[in-house]
Amino acid sequence: MFLRTSRYFDIEIAKYVTADQREIAYLRRRFIPSSANATIFAEHKIEEGDRLDNITAKYLGDPEQFWRVCDVNDAMQPDELTEEIGRWLKIPLPAGR
Repeated sequence: MFLRTSRYFDIEIAKYVTADQREIAYLRRRFIPSSANATIFAEHKIEEGDRLDNITAKYLGDPEQFWRVCDVNDAMQPDELTEEIGRWLKIPLPAGR
């Protein structure tokens, strides 16, 4: 259902059965993995105008992998990572390397 590169790839699909016996499929909750064991290969200092998709494209080669940067920086909301000018972001090792 989800591409291998999606943050939801390994999340279990569950089913809820309503009183009238309709089945509703949904994804189980995704918890942010612990960043304690993450391999960091770079850091990026936030500058005016930085966007997370551009940062992710630069370091990981794919702007849709922004969620990996969110996970390693313990962020639920992607926008919070670029709000503070001067903040240092940890950049994880790209997947598969």
